[in-house]
Amino acid sequence: MKRKSFIIIFSILIAACFVSGPKTSLALEQTKKEKLLQQIEILRQEILALQALVSNMQLRQEISASSYLAINLSDNSVISEKNAGKSYPMASVTKLMAAIVALENIDRSQTITLTEETLKPLGRSPSLFLGLNASAENLLKAGLIQSSNDAMESLAYFLGKEKFLTLMNQKAKELGMANTIFYDAHGLNPANRSTAQDLVKLLSYVYKNHPEILNITKNNDFWLPDSAGKPLKFKNLNNFYFLAEFIGGKTGYLLEAKQTLAAIFNVKGNPVAIVILYSNNRQADAFSILRKIGN
Repeated sequence: MKRKSFIIIFSILIAACFVSGPKTSLALEQTKKEKLLQQIEILRQEILALQALVSNMQLRQEISASSYLAINLSDNSVISEKNAGKSYPMASVTKLMAAIVALENIDRSQTITLTEETLKPLGRSPSLFLGLNASAENLLKAGLIQSSNDAMESLAYFLGKEKFLTLMNQKAKELGMANTIFYDAHGLNPANRSTAQDLVKLLSYVYKNHPEILNITKNNDFWLPDSAGKPLKFKNLNNFYFLAEFIGGKTGYLLEAKQTLAAIFNVKGNPVAIVILYSNNRQADAFSILRKIGN
C-alpha cells in the first residue's frame, strides 16, 4: 500500500511541474520549481528504499551474518543465535551508545558550535557546516537518522572527547558489556568492537530507559537548512522505518565490519531485539530471523 502511495504522489508531483500557475516573479517560480524537484528526488529515493526493503523481504536464503542474536526482551529468552559471544567491529551501531551518553550528560537544548575539529570525520552533511550553531537535540537526530559522523563528533567534542569516550566505556561496563570497547563516538574506527550478546544488553537499556532514541531512528522527516538557508532533508539510512513492526534501532557499515544491525521489532506483541554482525545483507538476514520467529 505504501509503495502504491509513493508512486501516485511521485506522479502527481511530476505533473505539477508542467502545470502553469499564476504569473508571479521569476524568482518565485524558480523557487517553486526547485522545491518540486527536491520533493520529486526525495520521493524517488523513498521508492528505491522501499523497493530494496521489499526485495530483501522476499529473499529466501541462508543467513549471511557471521554472528547474530535474537532475544525476547519481555522475558530475555533466546530465540535464535550464532556466535553471539564472538567480537566483531560494530561500525555505526556505536552511535547508540554515543546517543545514551549525550542524553545523559548534555542538555538537549544546549547550543553547540561546529568547528574544524568536529567536522573532520567522513560522512558530512551540507546542513552541518563550519560555524553552525546547532542544538544538541538536532545533532543527535542527525547522527541517528542519517548516521552523520560529524554530528556525533560534535557532541563528543562539546563534552570533551576523552571524557565522552570514557563515559561510553564506563556505561558499557555498567551494562555488563564485558566484550565491548569504544574508540570514537561514531563508529568509523574498526577497533570499536562488541558482541551480539553485549549489544542486546545495550538495546535492552535503550528500550527501558531511552525510548526517545528508538523514536528518533524511525523518523524520516528531519530537515535542517544548509549554509545558504536552503532546507535539506536528512535521509533515514536504516530503511526499516517503513515497517510498523520496527520499534527502532541502528544500522552500520564498514569494510572491516561489513553490514551491522542492532534493532528492536514488535513480534506478536513482544519486543524482540535483533543484533546482526558481519553480514553481507543485514536486511535479508533480519527478515530471515523474523520469519523463524513467526513460524
